[in-house]
Amino acid sequence: MKRTLGIAMFFVFAGASLAAFSNCAQAQKVDLAFGVSTIEAPAANSTGPSLTGGAYPGFSGDVLFWHNFGLGGEIYWRASQSVYNSIYGSIPYRPLFLDFDGIYAPKLGSHANLELSAGIGAIDTRQYCNLCGNGYNTNYTSDKHFMGDFGAGIKLYPKGGFFIRPEAKFYLVANNQLFSSSYSTRFGASIGYTFGKH
Repeated sequence: MKRTLGIAMFFVFAGASLAAFSNCAQAQKVDLAFGVSTIEAPAANSTGPSLTGGAYPGFSGDVLFWHNFGLGGEIYWRASQSVYNSIYGSIPYRPLFLDFDGIYAPKLGSHANLELSAGIGAIDTRQYCNLCGNGYNTNYTSDKHFMGDFGAGIKLYPKGGFFIRPEAKFYLVANNQLFSSSYSTRFGASIGYTFGKH
């Protein structure tokens, strides 16, 4: 998990940093944020357990480069393991959501911006066991599935470039057979900073 988190965070922050410090970034806006969320999903059924519950910390970043349009990315993971009960016994697992989005963020007022996003990504469910491994001396196997996502949030600026962003994101996962449903919703809030005029 540390390797995937490291790679994802590198790409999100490297892209935002390059844009922030490039010569053409004078008219751009770069946001970096940390947040905590929870997941709401349909109840467990014969297909599998529900994704509902748990704390999901995560990082996000975006660059607005043309009017109020831009690109962003984020990664959120379940802070603690949950347990998947199967015919093989109880298997601890941890889902990780990674996505890249198009962003539209118009102003709502002098201290508030709307933020709408849509994009693609993947859910990576780590299943932990003593005999598991993926070739990197780890104790888990990964079950990855393509997903689409739609999100909305409101960035509130109490002072300067610092913001608080209540947010929600809807995930549609392809062929997600480990869980009770192919869709789930993340609700939470982030705190962050905007580099550039907001």
